Amino acid sequence: MNPIHAYVAGTGYYVPPRVVTNQDLIDGGIETTNEWIVARTGIEARRFSIDGEGPSDLALPAAREAIERAGLQVEDIDFLIFATLSPEHAFPGSGCYLQAKLGLPGVPALDVRNQCSGFLYALGCARGFVESRMANNVLVVGAEKHSAALDLSTEGRTVACLFGDGAGAVVVRGTEDPSRGIRSIQLGADGRFADALAQKVWDTRKRPFIPRGPDGRGIVEKDMLWAQMDGKRVFRNAVEKMILSVVDTCRQNQIEVPELDLLVCHQANLRINEFVRDQLGLPAEKVPSNIQKYANTTAATIPILLSELERDGRLKPGMRVMLVAFGSGFTWGSAYIVW
Repeated sequence: MNPIHAYVAGTGYYVPPRVVTNQDLIDGGIETTNEWIVARTGIEARRFSIDGEGPSDLALPAAREAIERAGLQVEDIDFLIFATLSPEHAFPGSGCYLQAKLGLPGVPALDVRNQCSGFLYALGCARGFVESRMANNVLVVGAEKHSAALDLSTEGRTVACLFGDGAGAVVVRGTEDPSRGIRSIQLGADGRFADALAQKVWDTRKRPFIPRGPDGRGIVEKDMLWAQMDGKRVFRNAVEKMILSVVDTCRQNQIEVPELDLLVCHQANLRINEFVRDQLGLPAEKVPSNIQKYANTTAATIPILLSELERDGRLKPGMRVMLVAFGSGFTWGSAYIVW
């Protein structure tokens, strides 16, 4: 029996139609300037979805596009992996909601909660399922509904300007052709810094896990309700881990960094990605970005960008592509793909 090589057969993405510019945030009451946000993050706008719309709703059109571009029907999907940090509820997972919306009863649905690195962790799972012949066609989704959990006030501006809503998806299949496929995936984590980027909301170490007022209703303190971030520590660790991960993955695959055709970075902060790009000695055209218009969509950034690149012809078969991400946990990862 010949070995199976996992490859990305199709990509898709969806972002809500509502565009929220930096000026819109300012007009809504956040004391900042467009210049301040752009200088520190590169972000000019983001997308916000409507009330009543969750991450599985955003994921549905992205998933359908990825399946179609893979040349498959929805019923061909035999495993679903959903990466998100903003699920509809504490449980059940968003994967089950998406499975139901796709009409795939009985198909396994796995949620991955590795935040900004979630797509790469999910891609690693998909590769393992395909190459071990546990599944034939794995749908991998990254989707986020951040806008419902942002403090859109001056007090929350450090985090609020960073995030947007959106979804991206890929279909991972197997081939006996050794000339293409996901060559390797490297993942890492360092829980010593878990509290440097966190949104705790509840604490199951305590009873009750959410404090209750005299009327029995839950009370969530501000420092628990909103995301908290040590920006300097995140920046420092992000550039270090992303650079090392790319270099190590290139070494494992016996290629030099300049031989990469594309470096697709998680879109958290344009300044981080520019620093990584410059340290690796890559030209700007090899390190594309779309954070300017979508902001950070966490687990969705890489698949959204991959889909855009494939749509406009910048991502072609045979290209040597490196994916890299860093996020809360701290977690990180990279994947080398011959497209």
